[in-house]
Amino acid sequence: MDLMLNDLFHLTETEIENSRIELNMTAGAGAERFVDRWLALDDTAKDSGLTDCSYWPWYGEKRNFQVGQMVFSFIQIGYDEWLFISAATITGMLPGQRAAVAILERFKGYFGRLVISYKKGQTYARYVFRLDRLLPNIKVKEILSCRYSGEQFEGYDRVNLPYSRLKDIFSGKIMPTYHEALKKITGVYCLTDTNNGMLYIGSATGTEGVWQRWGNYLASKHGGNVKLRKLYEREGDTYFEKYFTFTLLEYFGLSYDPDRIKDREQYWKKCLNTIEHGYNDN
Repeated sequence: MDLMLNDLFHLTETEIENSRIELNMTAGAGAERFVDRWLALDDTAKDSGLTDCSYWPWYGEKRNFQVGQMVFSFIQIGYDEWLFISAATITGMLPGQRAAVAILERFKGYFGRLVISYKKGQTYARYVFRLDRLLPNIKVKEILSCRYSGEQFEGYDRVNLPYSRLKDIFSGKIMPTYHEALKKITGVYCLTDTNNGMLYIGSATGTEGVWQRWGNYLASKHGGNVKLRKLYEREGDTYFEKYFTFTLLEYFGLSYDPDRIKDREQYWKKCLNTIEHGYNDN
């Protein structure tokens, strides 16, 4: 059963009648996309809901809003996908300026995290609508575990992450889709020391797959490996955080035979000669 927007917002009939919704795409035909403008802002601005992506009160000489109306502001992130970035009551309007607003605090927890589905089409002329007319057809697509970053999991054959980005993924700062994706697979991986080009080949066969194994590296840096532990004792945390990248070479389901995964690990060690010229010791 679909979750509709008002199942989440719980607006009263009076509030719905007194509300408008913005579905902002670009700052004019062929101009900057609002999602790109929003992504370039700092976290404080995004959390505040007070940005130059919302609340333009004029359509030519006609008003988009009236003082006292509630406005729910969304920006396009996909053909029929819209990111919720602000909600406010209009408190004032002057020609040539964005409306003065009072942010509706009860919705701030969803800013940058709530994604809805609505088929507006690629019409640029209209971007402000009466909420009561659209609300019955607006579905909640997703509530992200962290603020939208513009990045999504692109597939297991494209996993190549520097240490800093892997750390941000594990902390929930960016790309929440990576969390579940890496927990669903086992596999063979490569750690690259970009300072000297040396490699380490390893495998992940635990119950939480690659996610669990890579988490061990974030916690200890060396993951218990002999040569990496010696490097850690010599160089410390900063070296790993600055120079190491994590790449998935092969992936399998969680129920795949661990012995076969170990065989593939040995295959890659031989191919890349990581025992003699890398960080593997066996």
